[in-house]
Amino acid sequence: MEKEFIEMINAHRGILYKVCNLYCNDPEDKKDLFQEMVLQLWRSIKTFRKDSRVSTWMYRVALNTAITNFRKESRKPERFCISENELQIPDISDLALQSENLNLLKKAIDQLNAIEKAIIMLYLDEKSYDEIACIIGVTRSNVGVKINRIKSKLESIIKKQEL
Repeated sequence: MEKEFIEMINAHRGILYKVCNLYCNDPEDKKDLFQEMVLQLWRSIKTFRKDSRVSTWMYRVALNTAITNFRKESRKPERFCISENELQIPDISDLALQSENLNLLKKAIDQLNAIEKAIIMLYLDEKSYDEIACIIGVTRSNVGVKINRIKSKLESIIKKQEL
């Protein structure tokens, strides 16, 4: 069973990385969240009934873990870190990999609440409305409504950022 679990994690670790990147900015926090998601997956593997795809089940566990962690973190006092800009150390690899538009989108997504982040991440990951509904636990039509509202909200945030 352990071998199958490890193979499953390795085959679908991109899901976990996406969720970590969406909910954490600090590399150490991302590592902690990743470990917590793997732990929660291990704890809940026995209850996985295989009614849905493994990736759908993993998204659900990962997002629930991330949202729980996000809520815990929001209750803690804010931490302050010295940013790379303040240190004036350019990270050439990051500059090369990310375009200005992706940075704008990331900043806008960071301003969404936890559920909105989850929905837009799944949408951008090209999940169907049915899959998103299954993962999030809402109806298919509600997914469509939420996506349209999130798109409008993101558009508004991005326009404010560009001013």
